[in-house]
Amino acid sequence: MAAKSNLKNMALSLTLVCLVCSAILGIVYAFTAEPVRKAELAKTNASIARVLPAFEGVPTQQMTSWKGADYPYYSVEGAGYAIISRVNGFGGPLTLMVGIGEDGLIVNTVVLSHAETPGLGAKCASDASFIDQFKGWNTAEKRLAVVKDGGDVDAITASTITSRAYALAVANAYEVYKQLKGDE
Repeated sequence: MAAKSNLKNMALSLTLVCLVCSAILGIVYAFTAEPVRKAELAKTNASIARVLPAFEGVPTQQMTSWKGADYPYYSVEGAGYAIISRVNGFGGPLTLMVGIGEDGLIVNTVVLSHAETPGLGAKCASDASFIDQFKGWNTAEKRLAVVKDGGDVDAITASTITSRAYALAVANAYEVYKQLKGDE
């Protein structure tokens, strides 16, 4: 015999379905939380290894503020700092990790996430000639702005806004580095 369709039975059925779905989601989360955390940690450590010279030891994560924005960073004894910088690009948020050595030179940069246009601004994460120009960058000798704005950064073709955002993210990270070193 089928249950009579009334408000009480519908509410009870909906509640039961919600409880079962919630329990399944909770169980899946419990089983996947640790592997996800480990994968994120491995990605972060790989990014730190890409932006800083070879080092021994464990990076120390810390947080600082500059001009009202929070900047997470990793300090590595004898190697420098890996600073995470977020700005708005053409398509949305652009997040970089910028490695700055103990000597104050930019070691390397890596894009952690972006929402740039595929085939154009998205090249900021893959165009080696664009990315490599920041390696060994000395802010005392060169200006972190695109050539179009009087700086020394060669922009990605047809992606000036993304290139500006990338240069700004690197410049902001360098300002945070100066603050951390007490040079500001």
